[in-house]
Amino acid sequence: MAKQRRLNKGQLRRIRSNQEKRIQQAELETDIQDAVLGSSEAGIVVSRFGHQAIICTDTEASLRCHIRRTVDSLVCGDVVVWRRFQQVSGDVVGVIEAVQPRQSLLCRPDYYDGLKPVAANVDQILIVSSVVPAFSSQIIDRYLVACEDIEVTPVIVLNKADLIAGLDETEQQEIYNALDVYRDIGYQVLEVSAKHPQSLVDLHRLLDEHVSIVVGQSGVGKSSLVNALLPDIDADVGAVSDNSGLGQHTTTVATRYVVPTGGILIDSPGIREFALWHLEPERVAWCYRDFRPYLGQCKFRDCKHIDDPGCALQEALEAGDLHALRLYNFHRIIESMSANKPTRANTRGKKS
Repeated sequence: MAKQRRLNKGQLRRIRSNQEKRIQQAELETDIQDAVLGSSEAGIVVSRFGHQAIICTDTEASLRCHIRRTVDSLVCGDVVVWRRFQQVSGDVVGVIEAVQPRQSLLCRPDYYDGLKPVAANVDQILIVSSVVPAFSSQIIDRYLVACEDIEVTPVIVLNKADLIAGLDETEQQEIYNALDVYRDIGYQVLEVSAKHPQSLVDLHRLLDEHVSIVVGQSGVGKSSLVNALLPDIDADVGAVSDNSGLGQHTTTVATRYVVPTGGILIDSPGIREFALWHLEPERVAWCYRDFRPYLGQCKFRDCKHIDDPGCALQEALEAGDLHALRLYNFHRIIESMSANKPTRANTRGKKS
């Protein structure tokens, strides 16, 4: 007879927590069935926390709602159908019953949880990098691939630009050269500082009439930037760790804010790494906008674009029509996809 494996304390806590959540959800469903529900209304998800979400409507800025078990996925920015009901306590809350079709969906690949939705119905993604903890064109390229994949407009934002003066000349030139590469390709690039309001004028204009989401590594100053753009919201701000040099996670869930001039800004949790293992290498190549004129022109169909004979990308590089930085980053992405791709057991994904 096989010996039964003992669970550690952490596993036992997770099991108890999941059991409690299932019990709470079952009790909620019973309460809803016994309640008199109002008529269907439309709303937009401001943020989500477990089995509950905060939504807004045309007349209410913030309303707590429970989520039906039949709702398969729900994230910040979703347009939902909901109904009011009165709890036993007398509080009037809502219950979300359906999600309307999405115009776009930004997802974050996670090694353990699969493809995790972050925000829905955005039409502009602000890719925030910074001088501290470290400028990374590799991370920018990963986000650009994600933007191109879901066909949402990216804007590259270099935050903490006032700190460039403190770098040595070589580091300064590397940053400026990389930003020039993106400008040359056709991407919009802004250099800003959350500490200097005058540097944010162009960014303010970009927010008008758009649904934008702020993305980037932990520590690049996303929440500080959101606070500078919308000073009334007071988003949590963290610091860069002195020990690791990495940013600290401050925003824990994607949250939607209204821009006074007419746009919407979503602050998203920071991440240390942004994987792309859910895409095929051919799709990643297509998502490199500057590669497209040369794709399909290589001598061999399975060209890896490294040292293959007749590679159209390598020929474009030699002719000065392609930037070496972009091809280098592309190969690093492809390498990481094969090296870090999780097993099928780890990619089932969580409902969000």
